[in-house]
Amino acid sequence: MKKENINGNVLWLTKLSVLLAIIIVMGFTPIGYLKFGIVEITLITVPVIIGAILLGEKAGAILGLAFGLTSFLQAAFGMSAFGTVIMGISPLYCFLTCVPTRVLMGFLTGIIFKALKKDNTLTFAVSGLSGALFNTLFFMTTLILCYWNTDYIRGIAKALGTTNIFTFVVAFVGINGLIEALCCTVLSAALCKALKSINR
Repeated sequence: MKKENINGNVLWLTKLSVLLAIIIVMGFTPIGYLKFGIVEITLITVPVIIGAILLGEKAGAILGLAFGLTSFLQAAFGMSAFGTVIMGISPLYCFLTCVPTRVLMGFLTGIIFKALKKDNTLTFAVSGLSGALFNTLFFMTTLILCYWNTDYIRGIAKALGTTNIFTFVVAFVGINGLIEALCCTVLSAALCKALKSINR
């Protein structure tokens, strides 16, 4: 293997390791999840998106896996009120809701950025928004598929004043989902632009 390739691989692994460390810290401190009752604004998505943009879809999937595992462990150890309840209903469904959804989010964010074929603020922002939307879409879809018929989710739907799946999703995600998408878009674009400038 050429020296340039070895150096490139070491640099890639170093950057990936830094982002993994950031995700772990964010995952187990209030930095990663801003909690309001059962609803959480997930800022931990940002390092996953950054990794997917700067290091590619493989890194996005690995970082998404780390994100998903921290989310699952929060549910397992009672650190998330909502996660703890759905874990109690079904650990398998909780794992499916938390982990594969985030792996897919990270991977597809990298694919989206690669498809745009440009390094500029707009493509960073579009990729950041895509990551936030993928995270919400995959999480909520899996949550509905796995838990819609449970008393817990039906109880939340009733409290939100709806028995319709679509209106439940809209009400459940609500303004917090919009704030999360905006934060991911702005932070991802700003940080990726700054990091790209440093690399150059």
